[in-house]
Amino acid sequence: MLKKNFAKSGETCRVTFKLPAEVTAETVHLCGEFNEWNPTSHPMKKLKDGSFSLTISLDAGQSYRFRYLLDNERWENDWDADAYVANQYGTEDSLLNL
Repeated sequence: MLKKNFAKSGETCRVTFKLPAEVTAETVHLCGEFNEWNPTSHPMKKLKDGSFSLTISLDAGQSYRFRYLLDNERWENDWDADAYVANQYGTEDSLLNL
């Protein structure tokens, strides 16, 4: 799930990324163009119900590719992404349009 909350100025947007408990993971990291696909810079918080959540601020008026890295070994797309785009690995990345 993606929740977007634009600033009154329209220049930035606080985006909440959320993965349901059904992903069955112990750890999840948010990776994307906004953090140069760094696998450790954006750890998501595991909630009591087993889901994961993280809120970050991004510049509005842009699109960002991203994916979730589960347990440092498997990739998952966001089921509610704005779109999906092919990547150089033969799979797809989630796309966030702000």
